[in-house]
Amino acid sequence: MPKRDREATRARLLEAARLRFAREGYDATSVRDIAGDVGVDATLIFRYFGSKKGLFDEVTADIPRDLLDGPPEELVARMLESVVFADWTTYGGEHPLVAMLRSSAHEEARQRIRKEVCDTYVRALEDLARGEDAQLRAELLSAWLVGIGILRSVVATPALAQAGAGDLAPHVQSVASALLGRPMSGNSGMSGQDLAEDDPRSGSEG
Repeated sequence: MPKRDREATRARLLEAARLRFAREGYDATSVRDIAGDVGVDATLIFRYFGSKKGLFDEVTADIPRDLLDGPPEELVARMLESVVFADWTTYGGEHPLVAMLRSSAHEEARQRIRKEVCDTYVRALEDLARGEDAQLRAELLSAWLVGIGILRSVVATPALAQAGAGDLAPHVQSVASALLGRPMSGNSGMSGQDLAEDDPRSGSEG
């Protein structure tokens, strides 16, 4: 198989795995399922990724970290906008961390998710927190953010499903400032147009 074809097949396997793991979880997904979605033999997964776990590890390595860049006082707002309002079509419409929670019953998958969450998001919040119990408060804030993502994208509770980033901003500012013990912003550096495009009520009427 030419190198270009190998790279294309590998990319398609990763894409199919993202959707399968996000929708069904680690245990309920087989390498045959993923290979079948792409129309290739399952042995290619072992050739390209070594194992099902190797494939899962590479999929979860795609979890974005660029939201850690930018003004620290806007970090929580960036996290919320990433979890709630960004376009995660490649993960079935949910943020990768929310989607990958379906794999948390599997011990190795849970360890991988914990590492991604704790080493990236929780650690960044802990570094911002002032005072005692910084780790606990960082984990509480992380749980709140993930909970919002679950209620909006999985449960689809009516108020959250209709809320835009601007609606959540004052509450983000209040909760983040209280838990981190320092002034935090409820808005990130996204432009007003970006926020309007993410607001479910911003579509044209008529």
